[in-house]
Order: sequence, then structure tokens, then C-alpha cells
Amino acid sequence: MTMKTSMKSQGCGEIRKENIGQTLTVAGWVNTVRDLGGIIFVEMRDRTGFFQLVSDPQKNPEVYEVFQKLKDEFVIQAEGVVSMRPEDTYNPELPTGEVEIYPTKIKILSEAALLPFQLESDDVNEDLRLKYRYLDLRRQETLKNLKLRHNLVKTMRNYLNDHDFMEVETPILINTTPEGARDYVVPSRVHPGSFYALPQSPQIFKQLLMVGGIERYYQIARCFRDEDLRADRQPEFTQVDIEMSFVEQQDIINLVEGLLVETFKVIGAEVKAPFPVMTYHDAMERYGSDRPDVRFGLELFDITDIIMESEFNIIKDTINAGGIVRAIKIPGIATYSRKEIDDLTKLAISFGAKALANIQYMPDGTVKSPVLKFMTEEQAKKLQERAGAQAGDMVFFIADKPKVVFDVLSRFRLYMGKRLDLIDENAHGLLWVVDFPMFEYSEEDGRYVSVHHPFTMPNPEDIDKMETDPAHCRSIAYDIVYNGNELGGGSVRIHKPDIQKRVFKALGLSDEDVHKKFEFMVNAFKYGTPPHAGLALGLDRVVALLAKTESIRDVIAFPKNSAAKCLMTGAPTEATEEQLRELHLKSTVKPRN
Repeated sequence: MTMKTSMKSQGCGEIRKENIGQTLTVAGWVNTVRDLGGIIFVEMRDRTGFFQLVSDPQKNPEVYEVFQKLKDEFVIQAEGVVSMRPEDTYNPELPTGEVEIYPTKIKILSEAALLPFQLESDDVNEDLRLKYRYLDLRRQETLKNLKLRHNLVKTMRNYLNDHDFMEVETPILINTTPEGARDYVVPSRVHPGSFYALPQSPQIFKQLLMVGGIERYYQIARCFRDEDLRADRQPEFTQVDIEMSFVEQQDIINLVEGLLVETFKVIGAEVKAPFPVMTYHDAMERYGSDRPDVRFGLELFDITDIIMESEFNIIKDTINAGGIVRAIKIPGIATYSRKEIDDLTKLAISFGAKALANIQYMPDGTVKSPVLKFMTEEQAKKLQERAGAQAGDMVFFIADKPKVVFDVLSRFRLYMGKRLDLIDENAHGLLWVVDFPMFEYSEEDGRYVSVHHPFTMPNPEDIDKMETDPAHCRSIAYDIVYNGNELGGGSVRIHKPDIQKRVFKALGLSDEDVHKKFEFMVNAFKYGTPPHAGLALGLDRVVALLAKTESIRDVIAFPKNSAAKCLMTGAPTEATEEQLRELHLKSTVKPRN
């Protein structure tokens, strides 16, 4: 598509041999200036790419005089006839590398001061780039990421539109919610002492849209969470939010698989549906994670029965206290030095383990391990068979609470997969994880909380466990996982008031809490609510993964840094006394810079 306006007839990167002989007007930024002692070459650029301008003092002295004034990042406009470059000056790296223009007219539209960093330098501090983000946006890598984001969103919109979805905007100023991460609260000037919250997701409203008969909704939704800081999180982020009526879990899975098949085509990748499906239980047992990276092996395995037969009393005590023991086989590292093994042990301890036991199956057929003194020869052989260990392999295992064991070994597995170069970086490991727990116990709150959210439908087989055995109650919830990352998740929703009431009760929410937070929703469900389900994809994460960038900040136009600050504008900043007075607020702490 030609970027034609009254000031430019063609984008810099769009000019080809077919344009030879045409008089064109281009406008953009000066990328580089090369003065070869008589002839000046200017490489200019705009969003579409790069193009070369040339000035010869013998051909047009007035234009040459302007060329002599040009510096990097000046904004210019030039007009001239497209001509063929001399063959020995072709630039095969550029689509425009065979053509050039000797301008007959040139105008400096804007001058530029010396930049605080070189745009295409790889050695620029990220904080400096974020401080001058408007300059960082000119970098080809950043521009490429934002173009990819645009094209992915366009593809997703087209797909959902073609499947009869309606794009509907939901409110940004809402009521606070009692579940999940902390809300950002917004004081109301016209209602002194009252506060709005910014939405963590459009969850309530998209369900109410189903009550309202919309049937198929989507939104590229802005969401906000006041979470503890993490490198890969942003206080504001974007979801591709989807909800459908008269559907079951498989309908959502089918829809999203089709959406992702089309989305991956944007990067030239072909993924085939249906994607594998794995239960939450199997994912944890095999990989120690509910978002397993299935591009490589190194699966966990259970050796509880072997340990319980042994004299390994310390681990047996841990198991008897409700702990578990799991192991992992790492091929070809039995000859690691004592220091290398100690370093791996320290790594596991840094992940949260109390210790990391190991057994070395040496290339000469011998077995080395301090733990063998607690086992009979038959038990040791049984463990080797369970592991499938061959000469040269090594087995590690730990015992602790299930959460610790799975977390440590899943991180250890990923570390060893990368260290041993076992991961195919060009593979697309897509799968569904289903049958998530309905509840998990929160030590901080002293009660069970929702694993997903309180509107998730419990598995019909487990619905009577909500009051008696909430720890073993499954939900009809599902996550889509890609290369060890959660792309998004969703669930079948509760559409019957009696089930919703039981879930609120299982969560320990009082009638007062429910009345204050959800009364409008409970009332809405009384008036004929269709079965419905949905899912939200984390757009920032999807783009970052497909762009193969390490941080979601690289695919957001104006991100916050890892401390949740905008280095460009200085936000968040201290409110003035006048602002606080208008809002009937008073600050009790001095802001930290």
C-alpha cells in the first residue's frame, strides 16, 4: 500500500525498478550521510524502509548546498526522477538497492539535535532507551516488533469477525473485586470518599454480555494489575478477550486453535490443529509445571515406592509428612566433575530445594552415589530401570512438599535443557492443559481461593467436593501453552445461580461480600443465562514470543520499566495539594523516587 499524501507520493521502502523514469516525492528521516568528496549520498528512511538520494554539485548546485547541511535524523522532503544505480553500487540487502534519485528539489522540514544514543547500536542501556522511547521507536528492531504486533492483531480481528463475533468495549472504571491481584483504585471527585477500580480483566462484563444475548464477543482489552514487580510483567497490559454462548470446552478449544493457526501464519509458521491435550495432573507429574515446554524430554518420574522400601529414613519421613519424591534423568553427564555437580546442587538450592541427591552411572558401568548405602542392590537396580538410565547418565532427585518439588525440578529441567542444547528453538510446542484444580489454599488469606476466578464452572464429577474436599475439586478450565509459556487461559463459566452461590461459599465470601461486589451479577443470572465459556490471550506475550524477543517491553510502544515506572514521562508522580484537596484525599507517605 502506497503511503501517498500531499507531501509524499511514495514510501521510501516502496520504490522499485518499475518506478524508473517516474518523478516521485519522498519524505522521511536522514539515516546516514556519506560525503565522498564531491558527490554526497544520503540514505533516508520512513516507516516503509530505506532509499538512497544522491547529489552532484555539477548537476544541481542548489540541491547540493542543502545536502551539505544535512545531518543524521534531519527530516527532509525530496523530489526527483527515479533512476537505476550503477551496477557496481547495488545494495542487495535493500529492496530499493537498485534504484536512486538525484533530487531536483529538497527541503529540510525539521532539524535534529545530537541524539543521546546511536539508534542501531546494540550496546545501549534499556533505561536510556525507555527514557527516550520516541527515539527508540525509530530503531528498525522496535519498528519491526510493532509492525508484527499490528499484523497479529489485524489477523486476530479478521478471524473473529469472520466467525460472527462482535467487538464490544467494556468499562475501564469499575467496582473493586475481592479476588486475584490488587486493583489500581481511582478516587472519584464527584463522589467524595468513593473509588473506582481499573479492570484486571473484562470478566464480569463479558459474562453479562452473554446474559444480554450478544452470544459472541471479543475485545482487544486493556487491563491493569497492581502486582508485585517482575521483569516480564507490566502494570497495564492487553488481552485478546473472547466469550461465547451455547458452547462447551471443546468449542472454545476448536475456535482458539483456528485463531492460532492463522496467527502463526503471520510469521510464516505452519502449526497444525488439533493441538495435544494434557491434564493438569499429568503436566505436573511429567514436567513439574502447568505450562510445560514439550520441545524436549527430561521428564520427571516418581520413585516414592522405591524410597519407601529403602533405608533412606530422612526422605521417608518427608513422604510420611505429606511430601513427595520425584527424580529426573539427565543423559551424558555422569562424568561431570565434583565442582560441576556441586554447582548444580547449589542451583537447585537457589530454586528452593533443601538438597539434591544424585546417582552417577559411569561410562565403565560402575555406579557412584552416597545414597546407595541406603539401598539394596535390588532397589538400586529398580531405580535405574525406572529412570531408563544408561552408562554415562545421571539421576537427580529431591523430596519435599509437592509445590517445592515440582517447582525446583521444572526449573532444573529447563536449565539442563538449555545447557545441553536439547531445545529446538524453531519448534512450536503448542498444547492445551485442562482439568485445573478449582481451588488452592492461600496461607496468606487462611482460606481456599480460586485458581482461575470465582465464576469458573466446577467439574460436574467433583461439584459435591467443594464443601467437603475443595483441594481435590477440579474445574472446567483450560490454558493454551506455547514453548513453556502460558499464552492464555479460560474456562466454562457458571451460569446457574445455585452453583455460583456454592462457589462463593466455598471461597469463604460472606453474603455481605457477595452483595457488595457481585449482587448485580447474581441478579442478572436469575433472568435466563445461556451456558457460556471464554478465554483471554495475553497479546503482549504472544507478540514477544513470536518476535523471539526476551522481554514484553520490546513489543509495547510505551512500556513501564521493571520497577513499574515510565522513565519517559516520570509516572507515577506526586499529586499536588490542590489535586488531593479536590479528591478529598491526604497522602500519609512521601513518594519514593
